[in-house]
Amino acid sequence: MTIRVLLVDDEPLLRMAFTMVLDAQEDMEAVGEAGEGAEAVRLARRLRPDVVLMDVRMPGLDGIEATRRIVRDRGQARVLILTTFDLDEYAFAGLRAGASGFLLKNALPEELLAAIRTVAAGDAVVSPRITRRLLETFAHQLPTGAAGTSAERLRLLTQREREVLVEVARGLSNVEIAEALQVAEATVKTHLGRILTKLELRDRVQAVVFAYETRLVVPT
Repeated sequence: MTIRVLLVDDEPLLRMAFTMVLDAQEDMEAVGEAGEGAEAVRLARRLRPDVVLMDVRMPGLDGIEATRRIVRDRGQARVLILTTFDLDEYAFAGLRAGASGFLLKNALPEELLAAIRTVAAGDAVVSPRITRRLLETFAHQLPTGAAGTSAERLRLLTQREREVLVEVARGLSNVEIAEALQVAEATVKTHLGRILTKLELRDRVQAVVFAYETRLVVPT
């Protein structure tokens, strides 16, 4: 399967560099480029890419709002935020907008390619611990309490599913959660899959964000 990638950045040279890296891969194809957010949204709808590499600091519609609109369209595209610093507010805002993770602009080519493949396969590229650091660093931006709809969705979970979600939000891997709850790793994966389905979340990153937004887990 060829992974179709849409490149979004206001720097033409950076887009060119990414295109060269992608087109050198047998399983990837750069299907389009955009220099600002509104164009990215239009191209995502028309080209239906698998992955969107999204810069955030762009003139006009920024990458955060563009990410929100692309995710809201409920297409197949998954968004990777491109950022300069691993704990800046833009990466945090991008995750809340529905991105499946973020990638540093100075990442090595092999890191970029691995991240794209991971996201295209339906997983997230931000480790749970880094996601937790992001959320705790910018916790003051979270709502003061759980929104009504989020609270209602939280009630859909069983007690065990809540326990798994708490451990996910605390940054534990599936193996570590299995050890903490004294269950098999396969059982943890099953619970996590049910959590994502019930809460209508895309991936592990969004599950962590949800846990913090509903105050199921509170930053210390």
